[in-house]
Amino acid sequence: MSETIKTVLLLSLLTGLFLGVGYYLGGSSGAGVALIFSLLMNFFAYWYSDKIVLRMYNAKEISKAENSAIHQTVEEISEKAGIPKPKIYLVDQKAPNAFATGRNPKNGALAVTTGLLDILDDAEVKGVLSHEIAHIKNRDTLISTLAATFAGALAFIAQTAYNGALFGGRDRNRNPIGLVLMVVFVPLAATIVRLAISRSREFAADRTGAMTIEETKGLASALVKISDASRRVHLKGNTATSHMFIVNPFSGDFLISLLSTHPSTEARIKSLKSLKI
Repeated sequence: MSETIKTVLLLSLLTGLFLGVGYYLGGSSGAGVALIFSLLMNFFAYWYSDKIVLRMYNAKEISKAENSAIHQTVEEISEKAGIPKPKIYLVDQKAPNAFATGRNPKNGALAVTTGLLDILDDAEVKGVLSHEIAHIKNRDTLISTLAATFAGALAFIAQTAYNGALFGGRDRNRNPIGLVLMVVFVPLAATIVRLAISRSREFAADRTGAMTIEETKGLASALVKISDASRRVHLKGNTATSHMFIVNPFSGDFLISLLSTHPSTEARIKSLKSLKI
């Protein structure tokens, strides 16, 4: 199954979960309220999520005068990828990492940390930039935002319903065990689906980026360096944004792969090596 088909199916499952919770709590009217609520949240996320995350990490746009080399590299990769050149931002943190954002390729932006530029060589930086530009080209920034919004909204609705504050208190007469199960398992299922979407899109971006620049070694080497450094130098930020980065900057060894926003570095490198370039 292709990563695109897998993503569509997983997003459909998230949508079904969302509408199902609404129907369980309030019948047809509840499903309607849930749908309207999700549309409003996704509208907000569509237009403002990029500005929010860039501001969250105090990202500053890099001018050509400040770093002409990175501008030239991004321009070359963007031209090969067939998308407009995204804006380039710098996050002043020692933890090496990068992320892409923007609702579509015309409004794309990518950000790198000072730590990433410090420890990677030119080929590795190019590999990372190709990965992030691939996210923009594949519209993963929008897909990930929609998935995260659905999962967050499900958790909010389930908890609110449990507290008896949704749909005029109809849920108070329901089986309390059923409500507890909904509060625990519906958000968990939504989170697992969201993380599966994130992992799927990372594999796709690795492949798209490598095929765009026709080279895999730079990205593979960068993934190893970033993963190793992330265990020693921790990024200061919000764990809710972990899916946006090229390597999860907040995960620890205790996390099982099911609850990881990213595939393992080993799996990603194996996938890269399998490409015929």
